[in-house]
Amino acid sequence: MSQTLIEKIAQRYAVGLDKNHEVHSGDYLSIKPAYVMTHDNTGAVIPKFKSIGAKKLANPRQVVHTLDHNVQDKSEKNLEKYKKIEEFSKSMGADFYPAGRGIGHQIMCEEGYAFPGAMVVASDSHSNMYGGLGCLGTPIVRTDAAAIWATGRTWWQVPPIAKVEMKGKLRQGVTAKDLIIALCGYFNHDEVLNHAIEFTGEGINKLSVDERLTIANMSTEWGALAGVFPIDDVTINWLKDRAEKISKRGLAGVPSDEDGKGNHPRINLKRINKLEQKICKADEDAFYAKEIIIDLSSIQPFVSGPNTVKTISTLTEIKAKQIKIDKAYLVSCVNSRVNDLAEAASIIRGKRVADGVKFYVAAASSEVQKESEKRGDWQALIHAGAIPLPPGCGPCIGLGTGLLEDGEVGISATNRNFKGRMGSPNSQAYLASPAVVAASAIAGKIDYSWEYCPDNIYADIRNNKKSNGTISKVEIINGFSKSVEGELIFCHQDNLNTDGIYPGKYTYIDDYSPEQQAKVVMENYDPEFVKIANEGDILVGGFNFGTGSSREQAATALKYKGIKLVIAGSFNETYKRNALNNGFLLIECPTLTTDLKMKFGKDKLTVKTGMSASIDFANSKIIINKKEYSFDPIGKAAQELIVKGGLENWVRDNL
Repeated sequence: MSQTLIEKIAQRYAVGLDKNHEVHSGDYLSIKPAYVMTHDNTGAVIPKFKSIGAKKLANPRQVVHTLDHNVQDKSEKNLEKYKKIEEFSKSMGADFYPAGRGIGHQIMCEEGYAFPGAMVVASDSHSNMYGGLGCLGTPIVRTDAAAIWATGRTWWQVPPIAKVEMKGKLRQGVTAKDLIIALCGYFNHDEVLNHAIEFTGEGINKLSVDERLTIANMSTEWGALAGVFPIDDVTINWLKDRAEKISKRGLAGVPSDEDGKGNHPRINLKRINKLEQKICKADEDAFYAKEIIIDLSSIQPFVSGPNTVKTISTLTEIKAKQIKIDKAYLVSCVNSRVNDLAEAASIIRGKRVADGVKFYVAAASSEVQKESEKRGDWQALIHAGAIPLPPGCGPCIGLGTGLLEDGEVGISATNRNFKGRMGSPNSQAYLASPAVVAASAIAGKIDYSWEYCPDNIYADIRNNKKSNGTISKVEIINGFSKSVEGELIFCHQDNLNTDGIYPGKYTYIDDYSPEQQAKVVMENYDPEFVKIANEGDILVGGFNFGTGSSREQAATALKYKGIKLVIAGSFNETYKRNALNNGFLLIECPTLTTDLKMKFGKDKLTVKTGMSASIDFANSKIIINKKEYSFDPIGKAAQELIVKGGLENWVRDNL
């Protein structure tokens, strides 16, 4: 059977596969990623790592630590935190990059960790960015990071895969940021939620690697778990140019060279030539769950928001509203590279930031800032009145100088404009390209010189149904039940968030017992749930079950209540990771959820259905009243987590 690019890369980094097992969407895999990056949250991973009994890193060369999130905080407390992270990292032999070197994701690309054809993970949602280089970058949670540190491995379920075909080319004055804003706003009904995306089509040939990084980075906001571009001449030429630059600058700041002869350990001609000889590509007849076609020539400069990426406006529409701004931002991992700063400088050069507006600028890395200074772009921005910030994160995540205050309006070239993320929840945040941000900073209102106004975005989507091939019988490991039976409890709500499952007011009570968690589970969704559900029941939920915050108790509380497992139309990916990492099984079965919605409607939040289900794991079927429902096989990697009672116990047994 044919494979997508993502399936092929996952196959490379899967371990313990049965002979002749071909990796496809839905498979649970034990993976050994090429690299794992943690940033400031390294401080939270360290105690997890130590609590499972680990004394050393399984592979120090696999682990990368970067300090980037709170670099503006010079308090004694934060400096002490940074010092402890650095001491731990160096004592373990990991690759370490200090505060001021830049944003972790940019470092991962500049220093060759995010290499084409590799699988690289990070405990940060914007690890999608590595896909701009043809690298499968995807997020993990902190427990996964600790597991990889200790054993080199964690688990991954291959998500459904969507293909986005780009036709034509972007018009002059339109950027990659406009394109990804358009995709987020046009396909704004969770069409690619929890999918991995492969970008294809002749339109990508005109997109530089920096532009691809922008699109891949913000595929996160579109709802995807990865956004991967093909490995092509654009990718190879970028690597060769990068290798030449590194050769000229020397290896200052690089943790280790390749052979003691001054070669960069990851970006060197030998490795690039080897890549060229065998480029990983998707098979032409590979299956994609969804296919999107978009005409790049129909894209124009867009502004996203306020406070959501799902609402977009054309410049013509938004200029007519005369929206005054208080702050403008050219910062973050999505749009603070050399060409972004150059684009903004070309607009602002010789002009001044409007009175009453503060324009904040931070380079994605120290290397980017040096190159921008060399070109004169950085000075042009500062001379115009921009306020420089150190290379790293900051206002994008609500840290440091320049946050939005009550009643203020900001326009930003960052990737997220969620309510309250950049400061006060009573402010308004818009997203746009560096060009629009710079033009707006000068005008004192959202503005950009743009005359051409094309018709509507030309794009289309097709949902594909996988043929009903024969599902291979699943080998059941010792300790894992071949079948489970229980009465179905139905909660119809789509997008049921973790606060509904486990109220936030209990989240930080560290000594809350399993019995206490069980008594308050689903309290915010339906206070009657704990009376209706019994030990041994099977919960069936709606679509995107467990969205919202990453609290682990939203999974453990249901487990402690005695719920055998949860079936849902789909799950939030972070919830899925937290559940399995705590030894709690989830099954996606959209047809069952849809059938129960039709049967029971929405009158009751929780329904005791009186229906008994038998789940056959060997044949991947749910049987209810003689009707069968299929689900993706629960493979060995997932079974082991259930048998061991979670990832931490699995790690202890594998140290």
